[in-house]
Amino acid sequence: MRTLLSDTALVFGRYARQTLRSKAAMTFGALMPALYLVLYGPLLTDMPLGGAGSSWQVLVPGLLLQLALFGAAFAGMGLIIEKQHGIVDRMRVTPVSRLALLLGRVLRDAALLTAQAGVIVLVAVAMGLRAPLPGVLLGFAFTAALALSLAALSYALAMKAAAPMSFAPLVNTVTMPTMLLSGLLLPMSLAPGWLDALSHVMPLRYLVDAVRAAFVGHYADPALARGALAALILMAVSVTAGTRYFRRAGGGTSQR
Repeated sequence: MRTLLSDTALVFGRYARQTLRSKAAMTFGALMPALYLVLYGPLLTDMPLGGAGSSWQVLVPGLLLQLALFGAAFAGMGLIIEKQHGIVDRMRVTPVSRLALLLGRVLRDAALLTAQAGVIVLVAVAMGLRAPLPGVLLGFAFTAALALSLAALSYALAMKAAAPMSFAPLVNTVTMPTMLLSGLLLPMSLAPGWLDALSHVMPLRYLVDAVRAAFVGHYADPALARGALAALILMAVSVTAGTRYFRRAGGGTSQR
């Protein structure tokens, strides 16, 4: 365990330094949620959205999780490029644990996306968001949990994909229905009954409802407990499945 932790810290440090040297990596991921915030958010001001709190307390939680959804789902693109340049093969022959090679990357992505979520919240506050600090911190925790879960699956998928052209369409096919059925932009309570019922099969729906409850300070709301449970299950299943696939992918090198 000590070796795994030190290996994970080593890999995390490598990719964290790489990210800090790249201004594009630091800023580009938050661009789409920021555009929604600036160009779409004002359209919802004073509109009845079927939930407690202001329109900003409805929209911003969805944008934080949207950031995690798309940022983490496409995290594997970088790994595909590393595969094509032989970086992954060179790292595999080092004594570093394969599990650490995955966890270090995943933790870097979760940290980056949580930092970008902080920027989104600061912009939202300037535009009129008012939310309790504990609720905002809970929102960051849910964002990190979703990012960690989806990044693990993304990297596992990237180990199988031969090129970005085969990876990106598959990720888009999954992420777009997930976004639309999870109520990221508007509560699913506004949807027709059949669509609202269908949305309950999406784990992300429960995370969205939980963060919205946190942003209005409803910490005793059952939605918060359901969201926490969904996040823990999603994280456990995703990291376990992603780790197993990541360790098997690529064949015959040592699989510590």
